[in-house]
Amino acid sequence: MGIELMLNAANLNLVLFNKQQAGMDGQLFALFVILVAVCEAAVGIAIILRVYHYYQSAVPDRINNLKEHE
Repeated sequence: MGIELMLNAANLNLVLFNKQQAGMDGQLFALFVILVAVCEAAVGIAIILRVYHYYQSAVPDRINNLKEHE
């Protein structure tokens, strides 16, 4: 949550600084930061889904460890 707030604050700064100058550089950088945040969220969701698929549970108390069982 904190990382998302920092990324959104950086986007706001980029867009506002871009308003003072001509061009689209700040908006393009903001779009790039948004795309990176979306990729980060997708990786997090993929990890959660993989853990759920492997352990058949989303409750952290039922997941003892993430090590392979022998």
